[in-house]
Amino acid sequence: MRNIITILSVVVLLGMVGWAVFNYIDSKDTSSTQDDFDGAFIVAHPDDDAENPQQSVGLERGKAAPDFTLQNLEGETVKLSDYRGERVIVNFWATWCPPCREEIPDFIEVYEEEEVEILAVNMTHTETSSMEEIEKFVYEEFEMPFPVLLDEENKITTEYRIAAYPTTYMIDSEGIVRHMAMGPMTYDQMKKELNGIK
Repeated sequence: MRNIITILSVVVLLGMVGWAVFNYIDSKDTSSTQDDFDGAFIVAHPDDDAENPQQSVGLERGKAAPDFTLQNLEGETVKLSDYRGERVIVNFWATWCPPCREEIPDFIEVYEEEEVEILAVNMTHTETSSMEEIEKFVYEEFEMPFPVLLDEENKITTEYRIAAYPTTYMIDSEGIVRHMAMGPMTYDQMKKELNGIK
């Protein structure tokens, strides 16, 4: 009889431990889903349109571009959201990428002609060049006049799902994605797309 009670006690105890583990795992899944959901929306800022208190965040056209923070070559912190109110081109590139090199002169020309900010995100994690070589590429070889940001940990490249080099996002003054191009863009393509972006 004692053996049966002992066995039942062990079974009940194991059941309680199993239930506690299940609840713990389930609560973790729920909280991560909640975190994912919370990350899918941006709360309106005071200067946002009062009729649109939440804007869906994503990489598709018509969604708010995911915000990011990176350091530039001078070591200063740059945030995409700091450029709210201006049209922005976010270009992902690397020094080893021939099509990236191809489009840089066109970006420079557009930058000098248009009222647009360009954030050139160097995929630093893919570079075989030293930082000195990257600086020489930017300042001497191409004399790039816009901010060059360093994605050393592959966070922004991953978040923006970069699968082709270069990749360019065009974002309007309200922070909304209006165009995405995989591969190099020409001067004419850049101008055409910018004409449709306020």
